[in-house]
Amino acid sequence: MMEKTMGLEDFYRKKMGELPGDILRKTGQFNVFRLRDYFGTTKAMPYSRKDYYKISLISGENVVHYADKTLKVEENMLLVANPQVPYNWEPLYEDKTGAFCVFTEDFMNGFGNFKDYPIFQSSGTPILSLNETDFKRILAIYEKMFSEIASVYDYKYDLLRNLVFELIHEALKLQPASLQKNKTESKASDRITSLFMELLERQFPIENPLQQIKLKSAGEFAYHLNIHANHLNRVLKETTGKTTSQVINQRIAIEARALLKHTSWNIAEISWSLGFEDPSYFIKFFKKASDATPGNFRK
Repeated sequence: MMEKTMGLEDFYRKKMGELPGDILRKTGQFNVFRLRDYFGTTKAMPYSRKDYYKISLISGENVVHYADKTLKVEENMLLVANPQVPYNWEPLYEDKTGAFCVFTEDFMNGFGNFKDYPIFQSSGTPILSLNETDFKRILAIYEKMFSEIASVYDYKYDLLRNLVFELIHEALKLQPASLQKNKTESKASDRITSLFMELLERQFPIENPLQQIKLKSAGEFAYHLNIHANHLNRVLKETTGKTTSQVINQRIAIEARALLKHTSWNIAEISWSLGFEDPSYFIKFFKKASDATPGNFRK
C-alpha cells in the first residue's frame, strides 16, 4: 500500500525523531547521510511519494519499486528519486554501504534548471547500475559533501549545490546514450517542451479518489500554452520523438499502473481520477497501453 506523500519535515521526524533546528533555513533543505549509519543494514524504505529530491548511492543487490515497475538490481546502483513518482528499495543482503542526499527544489532555486534534465523526467532512467570504479568515484563526491556540511565555511551551501550538480552530471553520463537529451536547433522548442512537461506533471501525483486531472487532450494543453495544437505536436515530435497524445497517454498509463498496484481504489475511482468519463473507456485505454486489463494487472 502506498503511503501518503512524505515531506522533508516528515522525513526528519520519522527518521531522526526531531527536526533540525534550522529546518526552515538552508540546512533543513539539504542534508547528506551515510547509508549504514542511518538505516542499519536491512531496513526497507517505505513505498511513497516524497516532495523532495533524493539521490542514493547503494552497494550490492537490491529490489527497487519505482512507479509501476519492480526491478532487481544485481550491481551497485545510483537511485535518483523524482518527487512525482513513488518508490522504495529493499536490500537483498546485509552489510550495505553507500550514502544519500536529500534536497528541496527551493534549495536549488536560481542555481540552474536541474529539473529539465532527463533523469528527473517521468520517462527518464532513475536506476543506474555502477561498477566498482563508478561507485568509488561517486562516493568521493559524497565524501566532499560530508566534509563541507560539517565545516564552518560561510558559503558552504553554495559549494554543496555545486556538488549536487556534479552528482547529477555523473548520473547523466551513466544514462544510456539514447536517453540523453539531444541538442535541438531551436531553443524555443526546448522551452515549449519544458513548459508542456511542467503543465503535464503538475497534475500528478494523484493521492486521493477525489483528485482528478483536468488536462488530457493535446488541444487542451495547446490552449493553455497559447500555441496551435499542430505546432505543439511538431515540437514534441522533434524533442521527444513522440506525438503530444503519445506523451500524455504514456504519463497517464504510468500513473494508472501505480494506482492499480499500490492503492485499493476500485476501477471506477481510478478511471474518474484519470479523466475518463466511463470506466469502460479506461479499461480499453489501459489494455492498449499495458497489454492487460486493469483487473489482470492488479492480480
